[in-house]
Amino acid sequence: MESDRPSRRESVPLKPLANSPENVGSDTLESMEEGRLPDNDSSPTEAGDSRSEAGPEPLSTWRILRPAQRARRFCREHKQLIRWICIGLLCTGYAVFLLVACIRNFQRALGLFVLTCVVLAFLAYRLLKRLLAPKLRRHKNPHGHPCLNLCAKRGLALAALLFLVLWLSLDTSRRPEQLVSFAGMCVFIAVLFACSKHHHAVSWRTVSWGLVLQFALGLFVIRTEPGFVAFQWLGDQIQIFLSYTRAGSTFVFGNNLVDDVFAFKTETPLLIRPYLADMTLSEIHVILTAGFSTIAGSLLGAYISFGIDAASLVAASVMAAPCALALSKLVYPEVEKSKFKSEEGVKLTYGDAQNLIEAVSSGATISVKLVSNIIANLIAYLALLAFINSVLSWLGNMVDVDRLSFQLICSYILRPVAFLMGVAWEDCPVVAELLGIKLFVNEFVAYQELSKYKQHRLAGAEEWAGTRKQWISVRAEILTTFALCGFANFSSIGIVLGSLTSMVPLRRSDISRIVLRALFTGTCVTLVNACVAGILYVPRVAQVDCTSLLNTTLSSSSFEVYQCCFEFFQSDGLEFGPKALSNCCQFYNRTVCA
Repeated sequence: MESDRPSRRESVPLKPLANSPENVGSDTLESMEEGRLPDNDSSPTEAGDSRSEAGPEPLSTWRILRPAQRARRFCREHKQLIRWICIGLLCTGYAVFLLVACIRNFQRALGLFVLTCVVLAFLAYRLLKRLLAPKLRRHKNPHGHPCLNLCAKRGLALAALLFLVLWLSLDTSRRPEQLVSFAGMCVFIAVLFACSKHHHAVSWRTVSWGLVLQFALGLFVIRTEPGFVAFQWLGDQIQIFLSYTRAGSTFVFGNNLVDDVFAFKTETPLLIRPYLADMTLSEIHVILTAGFSTIAGSLLGAYISFGIDAASLVAASVMAAPCALALSKLVYPEVEKSKFKSEEGVKLTYGDAQNLIEAVSSGATISVKLVSNIIANLIAYLALLAFINSVLSWLGNMVDVDRLSFQLICSYILRPVAFLMGVAWEDCPVVAELLGIKLFVNEFVAYQELSKYKQHRLAGAEEWAGTRKQWISVRAEILTTFALCGFANFSSIGIVLGSLTSMVPLRRSDISRIVLRALFTGTCVTLVNACVAGILYVPRVAQVDCTSLLNTTLSSSSFEVYQCCFEFFQSDGLEFGPKALSNCCQFYNRTVCA
């Protein structure tokens, strides 16, 4: 009996048999996944027994799923063809849409048309490079063809120049003031190049691509409404490709994406705190310029609550990123060897904290030191500015000049700057004063003053009150919004020095040496942004039926009422009706109302 036990144990199967009731479903599923029918090698008797024990016939499920399996197999075998068909249909639909848009209103569709041409040019370049590169390598001599490369670069630059001239001639035919903004942009770039630290080391490729990207972002954001939503996120992603090193890219990305949404301006440098000690002066200049040319996300809500145009604020923040990187490399090009061009140079250190409590305590200690340095430096610079304004006011009272201050002086000095932005000359004194307030106080106070001018315009107030303007045009408001959208002011020097030097005390002298240059560059970034906005801005003012408006009972004035009444006072008033005179004289005092 004992000898029979092992044999019985060996005869017990360790897994179900192939034709057992437990294994019928699994075999069927495996065969269905492999794309074949289950094996029918078993005898009819065994199959019948298994079907009776296992339940319904599993082959009925297979017959239902067979068309789906065939479709799946067909899509897998012809995946490339199906993809090309889908791409072709999408491109055809887009081409039809672009054609219809251009036929209906070419000026309105000009931005989309230009972007399409740019994309097609890049695709054509990649295709030609793929087709002609093997042939050029085959015929290339050991010493290369420098003349051929030079001719190709000059040909590409000439084509870009011709395209720019053609686009400007078409786009500015109705609005010649756009040419003033374009000329101002060229002047600002020329001034920055004249102030460059190392003229011979300027990488014009980085500068040109940064400006092209800024222009493309502005073209799509300003000219098209969907671009406002799309490039709000896309601009923050693309900007990281324009920096020489990954550390600077990390800061710019964090500065625009994190700071403009979640954080205050002073917390953003904590993203690159481990890199600051080993950065070159050019990389630190990039960081300072990017900080000076953008605003804190915590203040966006405040500016929008003032009545400042939200689309212009977001567009200026998006466009500032590539422009800041390009102009920073123009003013302070890289002449040192950076440690952050490789992946090994940007490895983060995790600190000495052993647990969460220690990490929180260490971070709080660093934050306290950071905030205290910022407050001390800010108080010092604001006190210095207040002292200078007090001295100027005292000296002005001696010669009967009221309210003499840095702001008033800047309203005269910065008038040519406002004009180069594309602002009409009669609005330049107001815009120049706002630029002076932003530069010597801060952008918060400047936006407050701009909101007052905008409220006067929307309320339909008189344009002139004596010798002072009460409001500026819509175009001047938009350009001023772009020009003020930056952290570049003298009071911010204390904040920047306090935040960065508290994290890297050993680099205090280096940061202090280039902070004024970065402040100047950041200011020019906002001005170039305003010039691009002046080139691309198209007024979207709805046409008002002044006859029907002035012939209704009006209880309050507005900008539309002011425009219609101004048109009424300039004409004989016969086409406006009898009630127009009483309505206009109710809000505005003219000689015809006497």
